[in-house]
Amino acid sequence: MPFANYIYEYADAIRTGRVTVGKWIDAIYRILIAGLQEKKWYFDAKKANKAIKFIENFCHHSEGRSDLLKLELWQKAIVSAIFGIVDAGGFRQFREVFIMVARKNGKTLFAAAIIAYMTYLDGEYGAKIYCLAPKLEQANIVYDNFYQMIKKEPELSDLSKKRRSDIYIEESNTAIKPLAFNAKKSDGFNPHLVVNDEVASWRGDGGLKQYEVMKSALGARRQPMILSISTAGYENDGIFDELMKRSTAFLKGGSKERRLLPLLYMIDDVEKWNDLEELKKANPNMGVSVSPDFFKEEIAVAEMSMSKRAEFLTKYCNIKQNSSVAWLDFGDVEQACGAALTLDDFRGCYCVAGIDLSRTTDLTAASIVIERDGKFYIFTQFFMPRDRLEQATEEENVPYGIFEKQGVLTVSGDHFVNYRDVYNWFVMLLKVYKIKPLYVGYDRYSAQYLIQDLQNSGFHTDDVFQGTNLSPLLDEFEGKLKDGSVRIGNNNLLKSHLLNVAVQINSGDARKKPVKIEQRMHIDGFVSVIDAFTVRSKYYSQIARQLANEKRG
Repeated sequence: MPFANYIYEYADAIRTGRVTVGKWIDAIYRILIAGLQEKKWYFDAKKANKAIKFIENFCHHSEGRSDLLKLELWQKAIVSAIFGIVDAGGFRQFREVFIMVARKNGKTLFAAAIIAYMTYLDGEYGAKIYCLAPKLEQANIVYDNFYQMIKKEPELSDLSKKRRSDIYIEESNTAIKPLAFNAKKSDGFNPHLVVNDEVASWRGDGGLKQYEVMKSALGARRQPMILSISTAGYENDGIFDELMKRSTAFLKGGSKERRLLPLLYMIDDVEKWNDLEELKKANPNMGVSVSPDFFKEEIAVAEMSMSKRAEFLTKYCNIKQNSSVAWLDFGDVEQACGAALTLDDFRGCYCVAGIDLSRTTDLTAASIVIERDGKFYIFTQFFMPRDRLEQATEEENVPYGIFEKQGVLTVSGDHFVNYRDVYNWFVMLLKVYKIKPLYVGYDRYSAQYLIQDLQNSGFHTDDVFQGTNLSPLLDEFEGKLKDGSVRIGNNNLLKSHLLNVAVQINSGDARKKPVKIEQRMHIDGFVSVIDAFTVRSKYYSQIARQLANEKRG
């Protein structure tokens, strides 16, 4: 009898409407199948079904009941993707797995089952497996679920010894241990598997650092994994936000990641938060581990209170109050690219401009936006100090030297960007090409002497507040990208900055704020462009006729 392929089975159920999922789950299964068809990765049905069979035959419920787990189709598809999709060497393709699913959908028990499989059948001698959380009490939740699970199965229990601080399997020299945050001490660890519980509650830098420490420690293993499970939460700027931004960038096609597997079960339409059909997108186990009647009761409570509604959105819809997701589709940005643009083709044109100055020693960007024949042509010039060029190239894996040769990057100053070079770029536009910026937008943190120099030379400047007030501009720019009216030529540095943008969305009023997908990434080029679009919008009634750049007579 041939092995089942639950990835294809689940994808077909999605396609035919037999199961209801959100856009992100639909996207990941399209990506998985396309990757298999294009041989980016391969499917080992034997490995996938081995893991499923083990879980269903050896892993027991640990609370309320003690019978064996029966995996639902969506869970079988996840297990198949984790253990069945392999690289050319036959090792697991995905090393980072991020599962976001609403409360009461069995994610803790599922994580415990993954631990069990990787403990007893993964074939890694001397495996070190950690259940990680900010406090030991929280780390113990998955750990205890695992222990109670194996206690119910004599064959597994006989192999395992419960010690003071861990569970030890002598036969394979494997240890499973709960672990509270200690980034310094974690440096010496060599994990085969790390399970991060409820990462939405991990605060700020501490959670980010701990995640990176454990992730970097995986390198010594043949096919390690870091598994993060969570429901949406309330903490901002932590590892949950980072994973969400990275995950959605991957799902939108704007990421080069190949080892990340994001499975984001969440609703698509916040306005339908109290619709059971919409709720299925965040609750794949509706009707199995949690009944529709439960949601009806919770909805009735949430409809009477704004605070209860916010709690419902977070717990059962997986909508974070201030969620951060990747913004632009790769295809839309790619559509804006093409042959090199030359300033000579736009002699005598009017434009709007924007500046994003580096607040440290890093990267500065200046952009102009020229309208002609219904298109928006964008020229962006970047500036970087000399002593940062080599270091930034190595640290960021960005070929700044190539961009300098192409002319889109100016090496400026030794240790800090010389803002006189930015000023000279604008003067050059005016004097050499007769290109006239009608307004120059800048953020209020810009170097005031640069702004003063521009003003003294006759440039009109205006400061731009870069917060949620930009929502209409972001929507406008995205719309122009989608309809093909934005052109950036072959400026691949600007292209990368557009793809590095995420938006933080307030679920209360849907207002958006641009942020980085990852802290180490740059979005300076995008910010300078949106500054230009901001002054265009603000002064449009005054400058529209000039901006049209219609040929006269």
